[in-house]
Amino acid sequence: MLNAPFLAAAASSTAETQPTYLFVWEQLEGPGLAIIVILVLFSTCAWGVMAFKALQLRRARKYNRYFDQEFRSQSRVLAMFERRISAEGCPLFNVYHEGCIALEERLRDKEGNRHRYVSLKSVEHIKGLIESAVARESVALESGIILLAIAVSGAPFMGLLGTVWGVMEVFSAAAQEGNASLTTVAPGVAAALATTVAGLMVAIPSMFGYNWLVHNLRVATVEMDNFAQELSSKIEAEYLQEVPVNAREPLAVMEKKSAEPQLEPIQTPAPQVKPQPKPKTAEETQVLQEPKENDQPDLLPPDTEVES
Repeated sequence: MLNAPFLAAAASSTAETQPTYLFVWEQLEGPGLAIIVILVLFSTCAWGVMAFKALQLRRARKYNRYFDQEFRSQSRVLAMFERRISAEGCPLFNVYHEGCIALEERLRDKEGNRHRYVSLKSVEHIKGLIESAVARESVALESGIILLAIAVSGAPFMGLLGTVWGVMEVFSAAAQEGNASLTTVAPGVAAALATTVAGLMVAIPSMFGYNWLVHNLRVATVEMDNFAQELSSKIEAEYLQEVPVNAREPLAVMEKKSAEPQLEPIQTPAPQVKPQPKPKTAEETQVLQEPKENDQPDLLPPDTEVES
């Protein structure tokens, strides 16, 4: 049979080779264990949010690039809207769709007739709706980020609370028992420090993920703002022009009028006014009325003989 010293040595060697985290886990109890469980839930939520938002932003960036290329290749603003194109998960398409719906409503009157142009007030209304769509898409992309902010700021404090609580219980128990040796105090302090380690393990990855997501969300918001301004400018250039007074007539009536042949007016030549002769002076009239006696014509007819 094995003697007692050998068993004691075997037990001590087993205790020495036991992993630290297992030893600390065995020492956890009460509030420290509850805080560890809460921090594990925080970590699970934080990693889930980071993975979901990363996939969402990647898909949105990919769809935005494809949609932007297609939008710039169109000659008219409503070309894609009239083709009933759909792109779910694309923030730029959602902004474009809201703007086209507002434009289509402003182009039609109460009777359902479609006009060619819109007023300046209607254009300002459409711009406001486009800006509202950008705000909604930004809020949708930022949903869930608050969980990461809570994990970053709250996890370390929860870990610190567990540490302070555990150390307080350890010293309180040692004071009541009157035995404050290192052997009796060290296990409790180690278990108390475990909550702080757990809080930092939750907060540090969440902080990196939060900063990365905030940067990409800011870039996506700037892209939507630029697209909204470009869309508003195209709508204003295409549907707000200097037109005649009857420009608010229905589009079908305007096309019918433009198809009718236009008759050119007959140009009547202006009457020509003959110049009036210049009135003669009194001296010229007297000379013509009183010819001189010795005046003879310079030339005579060829058959006339001159008398001697």
